Amino acid sequence: MMKKYDAIVFDFDGVLVESVDVKTKAFAALYREYGDHIVQQVVDYHLLHGGISRFEKFRYYQEVLLGQTLTKEEEIQLGDLFSQYVEDAVVAAPYVLGADDFLENHYQSIPLFVASGTPDEELKRIVSRRNMNHYFVSVHGSPAKKGAIIQDILKTHGFKPDRVLMVGDAIADYEGAVFADVKFVGRVMQYPKAEPFIVGTLVVPDLADLGAIIDGA
Repeated sequence: MMKKYDAIVFDFDGVLVESVDVKTKAFAALYREYGDHIVQQVVDYHLLHGGISRFEKFRYYQEVLLGQTLTKEEEIQLGDLFSQYVEDAVVAAPYVLGADDFLENHYQSIPLFVASGTPDEELKRIVSRRNMNHYFVSVHGSPAKKGAIIQDILKTHGFKPDRVLMVGDAIADYEGAVFADVKFVGRVMQYPKAEPFIVGTLVVPDLADLGAIIDGA
């Protein structure tokens, strides 16, 4: 059987690993001193804008929600605190249902990649600590944008866009796939509800059936 795709690019949090809630709690903890109203807005924005860099979120929280200027020093401090909250928890988080089986069964037959909004060095540490390095040709985090990462993967490996699949759980993943002109599958926990993706987007509740999708079954 001819393969449907020549490569797959995965987001990490909420796609391969059930770690979105870990980061939601970390954002809430960082802004708890500003009260429940701000915390709720912080959490809502985080969940609505999954897949973008935490530093973009910090700037929005500080400048839009709090009306404060965010200095570079404060940004670094927030980033360090956030990393302390989340890294060990993400390393310990369970796989999304079907993700570990898919990786184990397919990494030797199709090139797999990661494109995440997590800072690049932290992401690489997490992947290494979870003993996942061997599954991926390469792992990419922020500050690079999803679309630019995917385009770079296409260029580096000579893949045709219509033969590459992006699997993500956030609008940033979808927009990155559109930007790079690759195919997309959305993972949504409230399946079959397709938010935040446009009508007609193929969505799945987990990765249990991803093998059938890429094999064209």
